[in-house]
Amino acid sequence: MGDSSVRQLIDTVAWVLIENGRILCARPRGKDAFFIPGGKREGTETDVQTLVREIAEELTVELAPDSAVHVGTYEAPVADGHDAVVRMACYTAEYRGVLTASSEIEALAWFGLGERDLVPPVDRLLFDDLAAAGSLR
Repeated sequence: MGDSSVRQLIDTVAWVLIENGRILCARPRGKDAFFIPGGKREGTETDVQTLVREIAEELTVELAPDSAVHVGTYEAPVADGHDAVVRMACYTAEYRGVLTASSEIEALAWFGLGERDLVPPVDRLLFDDLAAAGSLR
């Protein structure tokens, strides 16, 4: 029975890194789609703790927690047809190190607005806001 009040909420945090009008996206091993880097909270982690851990795991760089700035939180249904909603809290943050795809990540790519259809629905909401603000081209 599809009672909308019990839809599963997938609580995620994402790192927004924009350079030259493009945003960094990553394709996890075994997945077809690219995503904005980040992931799911574990236990009682804060947004920023989740972000620092996930980005270290995925991209092998160290985020500076005190530089994190919330740029928006988005919600959209998951792309695969399950009755679930993804909530994605998005942050910019400075980093140290060299961006490198870890063993979890198959590929990194810099996407502009033209690649919007290659990312999941919740990521597209962020793309639209970034484009409206003039930071994504």
